[in-house]
Amino acid sequence: MAITAKERYDLKKFIKELEKFRRSHTELISVYIPHDYDLTKIIQHLEQEKSTAMNIKSSTTKNNVTGALERMIQHLRLFKDVPKNGLAVFSGNVAEQEGREDFEVFSIEPSVQLNTRLYRCDKNFVLDILADMLEIKEVFGLVVMDRRDATIAFLKGKTIIPVVKTHSQVPGKMRAGGQSSVRFARNRELAVKDHFKKVADYMKDQFYNNQNIKGILVGGPGPTKYELVESGYILEQIKNKIIGIKDLSYTDEFGLNELVEKSQDILAKEDIIEEKKIMTKFLDLLGKKPGIVAYGLKEVEEKLALGVVDTVLVSDELGDETIEDIEEKAKNFKTEIKIISTETPEGVQLKNLGKIAAILRYEM
Repeated sequence: MAITAKERYDLKKFIKELEKFRRSHTELISVYIPHDYDLTKIIQHLEQEKSTAMNIKSSTTKNNVTGALERMIQHLRLFKDVPKNGLAVFSGNVAEQEGREDFEVFSIEPSVQLNTRLYRCDKNFVLDILADMLEIKEVFGLVVMDRRDATIAFLKGKTIIPVVKTHSQVPGKMRAGGQSSVRFARNRELAVKDHFKKVADYMKDQFYNNQNIKGILVGGPGPTKYELVESGYILEQIKNKIIGIKDLSYTDEFGLNELVEKSQDILAKEDIIEEKKIMTKFLDLLGKKPGIVAYGLKEVEEKLALGVVDTVLVSDELGDETIEDIEEKAKNFKTEIKIISTETPEGVQLKNLGKIAAILRYEM
């Protein structure tokens, strides 16, 4: 399942909070538990580690390790089972001054399934497994084409990445003087087949060995896109990944954007569509009913204080402290918060509007 912009922001904040803790000795505990692990056995393992830690020569280090393990064990006993996506737990003495004690436990259920089982006692918390979840791995292949042109791209998260453009040698519909209609038609058909072969080869190059391809979307004006799919030139393994074919007006970068827009039914659960939908709603209201929206930090904060905000839209380029402050204010009135990336045109518009906007509960 794709990680949403809000989940991505929350995970980044969690990682950033734990990254600041460093110790001179190996006394910070990190534990990663996949969903299918027995929590009782995990706790038993930590009890054994606590017994082993009693042999540490340094009394300070021994106390910090056993204290961290005890706090973690107490925390894990609060869970009946491991959550569906697994659990990452971190525990240690995080006091700023040497010799002081401030044991804390931090835990998170990842938004994507955790597959790594890990126990480690180190000078810092092990966070690279969580950081790896921030990287977008699943992508969609995009193909827009007609009889003259084709563009192949990837949709990674909210970003469209063009990788190949090709132009065919298919002649126009007007034949040169002295050329018979039969010969012209035959040459034109051969050129179309060469174009299909070339596009199919490029699809093979880009998509065949890409394990992260979740599906392929094909689009273009007229019937050519269907002819390509049924031409027999596309490898069966690639053809089986085609999840949508859409009628378009363009075949270049405009066509790629149009293909994503028209594939909302297929991409309905993807973050890019959710962001586009809420931003489109805001921009539409801004044009038609400006009294029911607000934008800019000062104006949005005023509306939040009044409790009239239904949804607040926050650019991911707004500072962390400001976002946290907005989140706290939003909680007071059960206001929904949406983190919007700047990787879409709509996200850029939000950035230009002051990096924050709101849809109100009623017109003011």
